[in-house]
Parts: sequence; structure tokens; C-alpha cells
Amino acid sequence: MTATHDDHAFDAPDFASLCDQARDLAESGHLTRAAQVYEQVVDAGAPERYRAQAALGLAVVRHDMGEIDAARRADLLAVETAHPEYAARAAYHLAVSYESTGELGHAEEAWSRVLDLGNERYTPAAHHGLARMAEEQAAPGRAREHWQQALAGGAAGTEAAVTAAARDYAERLLARGESATAEEVIQQGLAARDDAGLRLLLGAVHVEHAIGAFSSVVAEANAETEPESQPAVPAATTATAVELLARLLAVRGDATGAAEVWEGGLDQPAEVAAEVRARLRRGFLQPDPEEVVEGGEEQSWWEPYVEAAVLQDSAPMLTGELFVALSRMYATLAAPLAAEEYRSGQLREALEEAVLLPGQYVWGRDLYDDFRDRLRRAAGSATHVLPEGWPYAR
Repeated sequence: MTATHDDHAFDAPDFASLCDQARDLAESGHLTRAAQVYEQVVDAGAPERYRAQAALGLAVVRHDMGEIDAARRADLLAVETAHPEYAARAAYHLAVSYESTGELGHAEEAWSRVLDLGNERYTPAAHHGLARMAEEQAAPGRAREHWQQALAGGAAGTEAAVTAAARDYAERLLARGESATAEEVIQQGLAARDDAGLRLLLGAVHVEHAIGAFSSVVAEANAETEPESQPAVPAATTATAVELLARLLAVRGDATGAAEVWEGGLDQPAEVAAEVRARLRRGFLQPDPEEVVEGGEEQSWWEPYVEAAVLQDSAPMLTGELFVALSRMYATLAAPLAAEEYRSGQLREALEEAVLLPGQYVWGRDLYDDFRDRLRRAAGSATHVLPEGWPYAR
């Protein structure tokens, strides 16, 4: 019997082709049409493999369309098939979705489903997810178990998941001050696969070890000794440890701790304090030796500000203030000069405004006092030419 046109209506759909078609539509940005094709496969009673594949594809498309609830329902359809590949991927997708919205209880259930489905390719990622959930719930023992299983790896192709877990765990350990354990975790991650992020964290671990070593030197130097006894640590060694410790703390972002270390070094006995100050002031601009004040001291009113900026790790801020002030003063003075015609009164107003600009900064008063003193000495006068409080008192 020859088949008629109507007989083809009862042919079984080509579910594999439909899934491929939906994937191609999604990849080309036709999300609505892709969702329709995926739904056609799901609703057509397709075999488990294609139903799971289509439900997962539908979940991804719905999520990309911003339809989160619909995406989660599709994920659950895929999970219910218990397909070894697509169900596991859908549970993974569902867990990440819940975690992204802070629904940690549902996320934990989804990660557990990933484990239950038994696909070893997703085991490290699932344990990583459960470790994060345990960390959020302040359950360190449970978190540690999942971290260890995440780092143990799984089937081939899980190396990226292992290194991701190692990075996350090591960062948390470093934040808690557990640098030795963090180093062990990093080495486990690097054993799975070389990773730039892990090597960076390994460098951070070495910094923490260095901070610990330098701290012990400074602590030993600060230990009380008998007045007639020799210092426990030579002055040069103490000063070196103070500098390295302070600079490493600043690199780590602990500006307060760095300042406390510098200040502690400056409070040491004279020999040590002099060594510390020399290191603190390394690279400072040397004043003109011909410019001296009474008593023979070099004139450098700005140096306390520079020293404080190094001590407090705020040199970029001070530099920025200076350049902002210079730029504003230059702009104020240049405007009337650039005009084709200007009156002397306008130039005087610009000069007054420019002179007042530094007063907005903490170092401005000392700049004014320095200028008053320079003017007095240039005039050969025993008293100041400008009034006290200049330029505010005119």
C-alpha cells in the first residue's frame, strides 16, 4: 500500500533534530522560537533522553529571557528524568539559579540532587556548592568535609572545578588568617591544574609568612631587657624588619597597622629610631643646603607631611592634593593673562584667589607661614613684613 500524505502525520517526530534546531535558534538569539521548539519536544512525550535534553535547554533559554520561575520549573522536569547527563546539568543549573538569588536552602537541596544523580563530572562542583552553603550557615565542620571532597576531584574533565574550589577555599582561609592551611589547599589545586589565580594566592601566602617572620623580629626587639644589657636585636636588623613589615602591611591594605609599626619603630631608643627614620625617609627630596633657618637647621616645612604620608600609606593622596592645588592656581592665574584684554584689577583678584587656594588643605597654613618667614628674611627684617594670619588677616 502506497503511503498517502495524511499517513505522514503519524510519523514519529525527529526529536534529535528538533533539539538541534532549538539549540541553533538559541545560539543565534531567537530565544522565543527556541523555547517553543523545546516545549514541543517536552510536551510530545519524547523518550527520556530527549525530554531531559529539551527540558534543560528550555531552562537555559527561559533563564536568558529573564523568566526565572519558568526556568526553574523546566530544570525540575529535567531532574525528574534522572538522566545521568542532562538531569545532573539541570540540577547544577537550578542550584546556581537559587544561589544567585540568595535562596540558600533551595540551592543546598539542588546541589544535593547533583550528588544523588551520581555523575562524577559534577561531583567536585556540587561539593564546592555545599561547602559554600555550609560556610554561610557557619557550620565549619560540614564545610570542611565538602571542601576536602571538592578538592579530591572526580572524573576526567573536573580539573577546572577543583581549581575553582581551591581558589575559593584558599581565599577564605587567608581571610581567617590560616595561611598554612591555605598553602596546602593551593598546592592541591595546582596539582589538579596550573592556575594563575592559585599562583597569585600562593604569593599572598608567602607575604603572610613574611609578615609573620618580620613581626617576630619586631616583637623580639621590643622585648624588655636590663638597662645595662645589649639590645636583643641589632639596631639595623630592627629597622629593616620595621620597614619591611610596615610596607608589606600597606601592600596588604592595612594602612593602620603599617602606621602603627612605623610609629613603634620611631619610639625605639635613639639608635634604632634614627635607622627607622632614615628608612622611612628614603627617596625624599633633599632641600637646598643654602636655605637654612636660625639654628642651622635645613628649611623643609613640607617634610613632616611627606613623612606622615609615607607612614600612613597616603602618599598618593598628598600628591593628588598638591597637583590639584597647583592646577587650580595655574588656571586661576592664567585666565586673565590669556584674555586679549584684561584690567589690573582682574589680575589682582586672580592673584588673591590663587594665593588663598592652598588654605583649603591641611598643609596650606605651613606654606603661608614659610612664605611669611622667607619674605621677612629677604627683607632683612627682624619682624614679619606680612601680618600674622596672612593671607586671611589682610
